[in-house]
Amino acid sequence: MNILILSVGTRNKIVQYFKKALTTENGDRLGYVIATDMSEFAPAVYEADKFYQVPRMTESGYMDVIFDICKKENITAVLSLIDPELSLLAKNTAEFEKLGVTVIGSSYELCEMSLDKMRMFKWLTTHGYKTARSYTDKDTFKEDIIKGNITYPVFVKPVRGSASISISKVNDIETIDLLFRHDDNLMIQEYMKGQEIGVDVYIDLLSGEVISIFAKKKMLMKAGETDKAVSFEDKKLFKLIERFVKEAGYRGQIDIDIFEIAGEYYISEVNPRFGGGYPHAYECGCDHMKMIVCNLNGKKNEKNIGCYKKGVYMMKYSEVMIRK
Repeated sequence: MNILILSVGTRNKIVQYFKKALTTENGDRLGYVIATDMSEFAPAVYEADKFYQVPRMTESGYMDVIFDICKKENITAVLSLIDPELSLLAKNTAEFEKLGVTVIGSSYELCEMSLDKMRMFKWLTTHGYKTARSYTDKDTFKEDIIKGNITYPVFVKPVRGSASISISKVNDIETIDLLFRHDDNLMIQEYMKGQEIGVDVYIDLLSGEVISIFAKKKMLMKAGETDKAVSFEDKKLFKLIERFVKEAGYRGQIDIDIFEIAGEYYISEVNPRFGGGYPHAYECGCDHMKMIVCNLNGKKNEKNIGCYKKGVYMMKYSEVMIRK
């Protein structure tokens, strides 16, 4: 069983955890981890058993390169660690299946909806979930400002984007007008004043059941990722997550951003992949790599929701890798 991880970047821990899941207690290997990145200076590629430097995913012929790697390395399953590539993998699921490769992820439609913040907003509101008010129409936003339905500050951000890139916190309509004049793919989103929460979820690839949920209260964010957090448990939150995930139809690993305001939970965003804060979940006892391997062996996982250590803090810090 060989697993291919695309666009690994700096996610060293993800590679390490997969290698561990493919190693028996006696040290025998059940399979190998192959990694790719467009840069040879992505440190996580050197944690893998083997790596390939590949073209940028937007370049012509990129998928042919990935298919060739799958053939050469006898790949069993493939996943990506960046948002735009999730849709690309999902779109080519049939081609991967012809090669005997399982795409670890959700459907193309769900990957696209998760990447498009307005589509996600419309889905959430249509299905009765609390979420931040969002607008692409400035006139509608201005009307809601006058009515008092929303107040400054607000966020102006790309409709499609990740890692908190190009997000502006805005306090007046003049700035919004200026930003919209320079980019026609922007949206206005309500500023949520509450406790930010991150949830790591694994949905069984075979049964479609929510198998594992890990929740953490975010204490500090940097570049769109959790820098410091503490694990906690709330049955009310778990029930909300189970209902949402089943109704939407996600599969495999997903990462959900949520706000808790006055005892109510507001779903913010969904990343259908391993999030940057996943190591917190793993170290507290949520081994989603082991669950993936179980599924790839044709076995369903047993439910393990909330079975992890609470009150455990995660604190990221800088490390270096030296290569000669």
